[in-house]
Amino acid sequence: MERTEVIMDMPITVSIPSMLGVEPPDEVFDAVFGYFREIDERFSPFKGGSEVSLISRGEEAIEDASPPMREVLRLCEETARQTGGYFSAWYGGKFDPSGIVKGWAVREASRMLDELGFRDHCVDAGGDIEARGLNAEGGPWEIGIRNPFDPSTIVKVLRLSDRGIATSGTYIRGDHIYDPKTGKPVTGGFASLTVVGPDVYEADRLSTPAFAMGEDGIGFLAMTPGIEAYAIGRDGNALFTPGLARYMT
Repeated sequence: MERTEVIMDMPITVSIPSMLGVEPPDEVFDAVFGYFREIDERFSPFKGGSEVSLISRGEEAIEDASPPMREVLRLCEETARQTGGYFSAWYGGKFDPSGIVKGWAVREASRMLDELGFRDHCVDAGGDIEARGLNAEGGPWEIGIRNPFDPSTIVKVLRLSDRGIATSGTYIRGDHIYDPKTGKPVTGGFASLTVVGPDVYEADRLSTPAFAMGEDGIGFLAMTPGIEAYAIGRDGNALFTPGLARYMT
């Protein structure tokens, strides 16, 4: 069974295979999508009353932040250290932890489904995907990597189980990814960079800073335990880490 709703300005799809012919109740989907709406209200940088906006405008002090916000702030600091400063939640004096929040929220939604007894599931929020257990056919979930030069086509299909996947690129929103060290858009390196990790949070939080690193990003990811990557250069050539082969069809 599958349901899609538009939240956080993107389609979010939750897929849960039937268990012994029994469909998951609507209340399960209601709980997951309700959680995403709460995340949007708290973390959206586009909503003036969100906690992110209050902090960004200096109307709420960091020390007074809610427990979920403090957790995200901690994760932002951890990622900034791990990536050597290629990740930052502050851009032009404004606070925007979006590079952490989406993957983190998808992972937490997946954990919610686990706690509700639905171990086999897939949660896809705008291409950041947590694939747990098995699909309806009893095999790994099949996730396509889009061609950044023609997003209607798929260049590679990965078979994932108990893994997360996220892609950073310029093929939808143009040169919107910034190098925190220069404050300028990243215009070299890759057209798209797909990262596979032990969960979608790990994949998502590393995909954007690795993209900002340019060609050095694939080496950084290859040296990160538990992480694999598939990169497509602006010249159309592809590179991937050796361990990614086990997921390829």
